[in-house]
Amino acid sequence: MIKTITILCLIFFCPAIGLPKDPYVLILGTAQDAGVPQIGCMSPFCQKVWKDLKKRQKVSSIALVDPDSGSRWIFDATPDLPAQFQLLKEHTEDHSNKLDGIFLTHAHIGHYTGLMYLGRESMNAGMVPVYAMPRMRNLLARNAPWSQLISLKNIEIRSLARDTKLDLSGGISVTAFEVPHRDEFSETVGFRIDSGSKALIFIPDIDKWSKWDKKLAEIVAANDYVLVDGTFYADGEIPRPISEVPHPFVSETAELLKSLTSEQKAKVHFIHFNHSNPLIQGNKEKLKELKTLGFRIAYEGLVLDL
Repeated sequence: MIKTITILCLIFFCPAIGLPKDPYVLILGTAQDAGVPQIGCMSPFCQKVWKDLKKRQKVSSIALVDPDSGSRWIFDATPDLPAQFQLLKEHTEDHSNKLDGIFLTHAHIGHYTGLMYLGRESMNAGMVPVYAMPRMRNLLARNAPWSQLISLKNIEIRSLARDTKLDLSGGISVTAFEVPHRDEFSETVGFRIDSGSKALIFIPDIDKWSKWDKKLAEIVAANDYVLVDGTFYADGEIPRPISEVPHPFVSETAELLKSLTSEQKAKVHFIHFNHSNPLIQGNKEKLKELKTLGFRIAYEGLVLDL
């Protein structure tokens, strides 16, 4: 992990270390749902990580922090939630179990199953707000073991509505917007986080950009940071037909946005990397290639000031 971050900091700009005074987003993880390494994976890369678990990568998640009020929220409850919550506590220098809410994007395993750690077998939390869209809310309320979290008052489900701004503390707002994805169990959303000064877009999962009714270039132009699905770098990384997992390739997104200015390209941070992606493997050639194209990648511990 440390070596990977060092490589990234040599290639991409790393902000100065120190606790921000204004609202900010902290990257808690960057891997695809199953993490890095994935269960059963015996590729040369996975074998290296199995032998040195310090190199493992946590599942994609971000935290929103408001230092003025001491509030902190997490976006997506991943299987790595215990370690990610600890990272958040250490970063904010608040070691209490205060958590002002969790926002869920959708019902795939890497994005909500971490809620189990709020139950009585683990943290036994008290009424943590969990913000969810209608289908996601119904899945939690009607199915065990998630329904038990509600009945035991470990969590409190709060409704999200499409394209409706939710005001938080200190002038911060969060807006959910639907994106096309494999919606077997719930709708899929991205989030816009707005501090009043800057805005950040978080889209960890989406199908090909052509399926969306919005133009990515316009989203980039209208916001200060855009964290987008970087699951695969290019075709051929996995043996499955890509039609089964039609994420936009990093190479496709870079091509789609090639006409943007260098300032606009620098807003784009890729996240949610499959273990097969050379970017999360620390491939220096691909990292430099992406930098040359003008884009960035998210990494655990990255702070984005709002």
